[in-house]
Amino acid sequence: MMLTKKEQRLRRARQTRVRIAQQGVARLTVNRTNLHIYATVISEDGSKVLATASTAQADLRKQLGGAGKGGNTAAAQQVGKLIAEKAKAAGVEKVAFDRAGFAYHGRVKALADAAREAGLQF
Repeated sequence: MMLTKKEQRLRRARQTRVRIAQQGVARLTVNRTNLHIYATVISEDGSKVLATASTAQADLRKQLGGAGKGGNTAAAQQVGKLIAEKAKAAGVEKVAFDRAGFAYHGRVKALADAAREAGLQF
């Protein structure tokens, strides 16, 4: 039985989430689409969203220069910086990075590096 590309990604994501749940720390999840990138910090028990940032937000879209500019590494860096600031404001210093099965490369890596630079630990 052949899995589709999406099914393969979700399968990888499931394994990661099990591992993160055992660590008992907040998790920083990333979702990537062709047009946008989204980052969310979820509480240790997975019950609450503590912070969120994405290129779909109006203020960030203006900064990036309108529609269609959210799908590049520069945009991902902005989101990484923003999510780190919001997480720290919510009192979260340490997170586990949940790349949701996406390859740690390009936009996902840019977001992670920017979040680390802005002071999030993972």
